[in-house]
Amino acid sequence: MNQPKHNSIRPVVPDDIPALKRVIEATDMFPSEMLDNMIADYFNDEDSDEIWLTHDNDGAKAVAFCRPEEMTDRTWNLLLIAVHPDCQGEGIGAALMSHIENHLATHGQRVLIVETSGTDALARTREFYRLCQYDQESRIRDFYEDGDDKITFWKALQR
Repeated sequence: MNQPKHNSIRPVVPDDIPALKRVIEATDMFPSEMLDNMIADYFNDEDSDEIWLTHDNDGAKAVAFCRPEEMTDRTWNLLLIAVHPDCQGEGIGAALMSHIENHLATHGQRVLIVETSGTDALARTREFYRLCQYDQESRIRDFYEDGDDKITFWKALQR
């Protein structure tokens, strides 16, 4: 197993969009054309607090996106993390999580939350968050649709 290089993590640039769409399509996260609207503020608003990162080892192989949670004191929400299936299991997702956590902690942020589906298809994702030392904090039944609960994980950021 190849270990990812930490210095391969960098902010997303517009030229990354086609590769990031391929990551999203390969992981079946959501329709990849939604990415354009999701990332528009990041590229168009120089005061944006959003964080968009990629792991670039001979091309963008992963994406992570988080932003401050509105109406909270220094709480952030990780809204997207995806690693191309060809690169999963190499530690890229964990490296991205660690990078985000360290960045936020260094800047005095308190909490990072992540929400995911409670379906069997995302059991591996939930285990990933547990391995990254996130605590399952809540379950909202039938949130996304009937039979698809929203699971929220929580982690205190320490510097």
